[in-house]
Amino acid sequence: MHTEGKVVPLAAAIERGVAASGLPLLLLQVRDKAALQLRQGLQALFDNADDSLFEMADKAVDRRDQNLCFEAMRDLRLKRKGIERNVLDGFYGAFARIGQADPSSMPMEIRLERDSGAETMVARVLSRDGLALGQLLQRLQALLERPLAEQRNPLGPAALCGLFIDAGRSLGVGARVRPILLNLFERHVLREMHVIYDDANQLLAAAGVLADLPSLPRRRAEDRRGKARQGVSAVQAEEQGVAAGLAVFQAVQGMLASAAAPQAAATEALSIPTVSSADLLRLLTHLQHQVPATFEPDDFDLARQLGILLLRVGARSGGQRRLCRADEDLVRLVGLLFDYIQADDNLPASLRALIGRLHIPLLKVALLDKSLFGRPSHPARRLLNEMAAAAIGWERNGDGLRDSLHLRVERTVQRLLNDFTDDVGLFAELLDDFLAFSQDERRRHALLEQRTRDAEEGRVRTLQARLQVQRALNARLRGRVLPQVVLQMLVQGWSQVLLLALLKHGEASAAWRGALATLDTLLGSIAAHHDPLARERLLQQLPGLLKALRDGLAGVALDSVLTRDFFLQLQHLHLRACAGPLAEGGDADASLAEVRVEHDIVLVLAEELACAPLRPLDDDDLTQPLRQVQRLRLGAWVEVRDEDEALRCKLVARLDSNDRLVFANRSGLKVREWSVLGLAQALRRDDVRLLDDGLLFERALQAVLGELRQCQTH
Repeated sequence: MHTEGKVVPLAAAIERGVAASGLPLLLLQVRDKAALQLRQGLQALFDNADDSLFEMADKAVDRRDQNLCFEAMRDLRLKRKGIERNVLDGFYGAFARIGQADPSSMPMEIRLERDSGAETMVARVLSRDGLALGQLLQRLQALLERPLAEQRNPLGPAALCGLFIDAGRSLGVGARVRPILLNLFERHVLREMHVIYDDANQLLAAAGVLADLPSLPRRRAEDRRGKARQGVSAVQAEEQGVAAGLAVFQAVQGMLASAAAPQAAATEALSIPTVSSADLLRLLTHLQHQVPATFEPDDFDLARQLGILLLRVGARSGGQRRLCRADEDLVRLVGLLFDYIQADDNLPASLRALIGRLHIPLLKVALLDKSLFGRPSHPARRLLNEMAAAAIGWERNGDGLRDSLHLRVERTVQRLLNDFTDDVGLFAELLDDFLAFSQDERRRHALLEQRTRDAEEGRVRTLQARLQVQRALNARLRGRVLPQVVLQMLVQGWSQVLLLALLKHGEASAAWRGALATLDTLLGSIAAHHDPLARERLLQQLPGLLKALRDGLAGVALDSVLTRDFFLQLQHLHLRACAGPLAEGGDADASLAEVRVEHDIVLVLAEELACAPLRPLDDDDLTQPLRQVQRLRLGAWVEVRDEDEALRCKLVARLDSNDRLVFANRSGLKVREWSVLGLAQALRRDDVRLLDDGLLFERALQAVLGELRQCQTH
């Protein structure tokens, strides 16, 4: 078969302005320039993702949203390269398809996920850059010499959103995470689309493609600066973190210098040579491997151990050695942070012991990277915070065994002690691993918490319904004289029928109204009917009444013998009611003892309603504790001190119009409940204390700075 006649030599194609791909060279220039800017936007997205998602997590109102942000971080880190590659491959593929002459081979119209918010993002781009995009579409059609549907434009926002969504989905990014990633895509890519459109229009117009179209003003430079403020590059973010960290450290240095000026001046006056920061890192690495497995602060004094090493170094070099002022201040600052952590009783003692072993690794990080003090998203800082947050509810296992979380924290700490020398990236790796583990733990615990909430809400609904049934019975029975058999059946049997109708169908339902009507009819049916017309009406009512009673009682768990006896006795009562005075003194009446209902019927046991016993207080001023309780958020932790061993639990539900507070342990199982007043009293008596579950590193840093400022003022 001869095909030579169909081959277009490359040189000839170039002369005609058509590339081997079938696209005009001018269009390829537009594509390549746009691809470069798209690649830069994706890189900015991923470079800034950690900081952006950490900020979103910090502002999240509940743990679920925080976990979603952390899940997105992990997905991005693991799948970054794959997403970038898939988006760009799809972008090039979309351009290749618009060069095909056969419209049937072109892709179907982009369909965006309705729940992703992509349609709203596309609408924002069209509102902002619609004129420039419209001109670009006209020029592309003129260049291709055929119509190009707006939805098939590879540079359109819908097409780009679709490529990004497809790239994430194909790599297994979860459906809950995709909307968050798409928001980042809008921030770092879609908001810069005007640059792509302006450059493409300028390029095509300069080449004579619809050059007579009215020129549009290019987006102002301040718009680009605004974008730069919203999406700072990773390098800039790092520089800002370092600058902020240095500012914190310099402020601390000034406060430390004023507190220790005489001693420092005396040391410097001796002109003792200093140890370089690199040598200090080596000394710390040596000490790091000597940290005992069962850590107690008194057993391993870092300052003393470091002093001994400096003496050894001095002995070998033939003279004393000391740390430079900056390194000495850094050692003191990190030491103060760990002093705070060791004294922070918001953390379980076992966690404090484990975190105490990280003193040297965190000091080495501070020596290597001052942004530790200025960047909340620093991986070393976040790892410390995440471990503290995950372990705040630790309880000692009754059989002495450590749970999976304790083992994971212990393993993480040991990995740092064994492997960390000067690569801070190890903290990021361990942070990813720990986040993945803790998220799985939280999901499991969240399921148990939800079951606890559902069970408690069901119990409260049942108690409230029983109180309503109780009120309905007392309204009808209090003060009346009733046959013992009827009263017993109403309290033990028909109350359950009423309760079931109320729980299943509600107060406005026909089932509830019907059950009450049957109760009223029953009470009316056993009264004496002296009037013949009244007896006739009773006889007409009895078949329906008996059927309603049998149907209702059949739906509740009641002793069949008791039910049978009740209907036998009820038959005698109805005969007596119809017979009137003639039936009085009969044999059947002798067994129908009557009682007066003098007190309210109680269906709900007292212990079922009790949250926590209220005890009298010597000082009944509960204003402050009540405010604390009312401000408690779901997920807040408390420690119960009225046990042999302190119990930690968190608020998982507010019930009874927020008056009943249900607390669960770390696993999600209910362990305590209080009324608002009961918990306020417990707080007032110090039987319970509120725990601060804020970010550990931030708490420690703020506390140290506050103490240093206070010392400076005295």
